[in-house]
Amino acid sequence: MNEYTILIALGNTATLVTGGAIALLAYRAFRRTGSPALRALALGFTCIVAGSVVGGAIHLLADNVALGVAVQSSITAGGFAVLLYSLFVDRSRTTIVRARGSQ
Repeated sequence: MNEYTILIALGNTATLVTGGAIALLAYRAFRRTGSPALRALALGFTCIVAGSVVGGAIHLLADNVALGVAVQSSITAGGFAVLLYSLFVDRSRTTIVRARGSQ
């Protein structure tokens, strides 16, 4: 272990807690609405959190920082691709609701 082990563990724990909460809320919203965009959002954040956890585990268990960073970066990039997809999915069902008197 090196001098960055505690910092890496704390950062990954914070990512797990906050990213996991966002993924859980997005999944609950998907279950309530059935929106494919929310499903993709939940999956994207889950990938980002999984990348952080797997990368941190490789660092701590295999004591290989370079491999941990490579794996974490790859999985996180995939998660961001899914998040990007969630912004464009299911645009055909979008409806605009206007209040009376608004233009």
